[in-house]
Amino acid sequence: MEESLILAIAAIVLLGVTAQWIAWATRIPSILLLLVIGLVAGPATGLLDPDALLGELLLPVVAMLVALILFEGGLNLNFAELRESGTVVVRLITVGAAATLVLISLAAWTILGLDPGLAVLVGAVLIVTGPTVIMPLLRHVRPIGQSGPILKWEGIVVDPIGAVIAVLVLEALVHATPSDAFGIVATGVLTTIVVGGAIGVLGAAIIVILIKRYWIPDFLDIPFAIMIVLATYAISNHIQAESGLLTVTVMGIALANQKIITVRHILHFGENLRVLIISSLFVILAARLTMDEISSIGVRELAFLAVLILLIRPIAVLLSSAGSKLSRPDRIFLSWMAPRGIVAAAVASVFALTLTEAGYPGAEKIVPIVFLVIIGSVAIYGLSASPLSRRLGISENNPQGVLIVGAGVLGRNIAQVLHEKGVRVMVVDSNYANYRKVKELGLPAVRLDVLSDDSWDRMDLGGLGYLIATTPNDEVNALAALHYLELFGRKGVFHLPTKEIGGHEERPKHLRGRLLFGKEATYSALTKKIGKGYEVKGTSITEQFTYTDYLARYGEDAVPMFIKAENGSLTIVAADTTISPKPGHTLVGLVDPVFSHPGKTAAP
Repeated sequence: MEESLILAIAAIVLLGVTAQWIAWATRIPSILLLLVIGLVAGPATGLLDPDALLGELLLPVVAMLVALILFEGGLNLNFAELRESGTVVVRLITVGAAATLVLISLAAWTILGLDPGLAVLVGAVLIVTGPTVIMPLLRHVRPIGQSGPILKWEGIVVDPIGAVIAVLVLEALVHATPSDAFGIVATGVLTTIVVGGAIGVLGAAIIVILIKRYWIPDFLDIPFAIMIVLATYAISNHIQAESGLLTVTVMGIALANQKIITVRHILHFGENLRVLIISSLFVILAARLTMDEISSIGVRELAFLAVLILLIRPIAVLLSSAGSKLSRPDRIFLSWMAPRGIVAAAVASVFALTLTEAGYPGAEKIVPIVFLVIIGSVAIYGLSASPLSRRLGISENNPQGVLIVGAGVLGRNIAQVLHEKGVRVMVVDSNYANYRKVKELGLPAVRLDVLSDDSWDRMDLGGLGYLIATTPNDEVNALAALHYLELFGRKGVFHLPTKEIGGHEERPKHLRGRLLFGKEATYSALTKKIGKGYEVKGTSITEQFTYTDYLARYGEDAVPMFIKAENGSLTIVAADTTISPKPGHTLVGLVDPVFSHPGKTAAP
């Protein structure tokens, strides 16, 4: 028994992480693959039975893991994102949520034939969208403009709201008469706001005070934060059912927006933990479905899903964005982006069990309806989000732009040539003089400390797929690459080699990005060349002027930097790559202009 239990748990993790890996390689939404794998492993083949595997521990464990996901989601919310879109966010989680609840309840009553109480419960469960699906889709699409921050805030904040309302509706259905139901819901909402808000802020304050005063060693920062999250979640739930989800969300938001300590290391660990949790949870919850529940889905259920996507979501966004300055593409994208995630799945599973035990008629219909909405919305939104965002002009399929850290002479020259060649660039530097020189060239630039916690939120990163750090400070370059590693991936962050590389000492690979241009291409070496008259220049490679001709003309001192293909894709030359530009490519490099004129040859 013990061996089979270990094997089953290992299989869940294996299937979940493998699905994430395949999704990354194929650019298919990971949640869709996770659900498919869970359905195959569970109802289709019977290889995985989560209820038999974990028994009574299953739903409490799921609830605790969902709490960790919402805490990590709260850590991603910065109030700076609300400067332009705060009104729309507030309306979406109030007016939009209320409209969604009412309209879904009506649809569940009229289309699915559920009794009014059960219809309202389904409406409450499906208020949520959720960070488990929104965040991966936004990371996949990377929209430009206000729609990204709005969807992120809505997805994270509306989850506890929907869960709390659903719990209160459940309580009214099971324990109250119709005349008492409104009072129970109103009192519960007020209690949840007070309890969840107060305990969430208190938990954040405890973490901040103890870390600030160095009462916690560095290696315990993350375990201590997780301990506080789970403890406050449990205490809050003990006082008011499901208020714990609001508590952990408030705690994450409070930590993300305080300026006393840095929580970047907690956030980074939380993102890794989130991937593992989401991978396992979606497989587990999808595997809990039975073939009978799946076969109960028919034309009515599909019509319900269609109304949810084509009518109810657009109405909620229309009401929430009325009178705002939100652009038309952003409104359309918001109207076409409301996938349901792990909170809806977890809450529906718990509620169906509770209602079944209470003998409530029709309770068995909740889980297949909710999972149809989850699978259908993830499939439809996930597969259409990228094409729609590109059609609306708010994202790129494979962003090839370059974030250039350092507006010195090297960074400016690189930015100017790449910009001339049609590559999107953004230059960032904290030095005002350097910043002004970039702006005078008419190039996009922002003046800030690239290592600050909120640097991501203060730049428009849409269309950017790479980072190159070109400052004269080796430590800043390496740290900038590490700071943006989780955004661009290890494949997309580069910095100049340090002075030691090629000499006596080299930084460990886990403490640096990829090395730009070659191991000898330090800032000092490149700027010396510029001081001697070398220039960053783009050269077309053709059948008549091959890469061999390029090397013969410019000599061994030329430093190849970038290759732009005819289709717009960009290759950044690094120490770990071998290049072979083909006809049709544009090779950007640092060259001696003496050899750029016909008839000149390289010095021996």
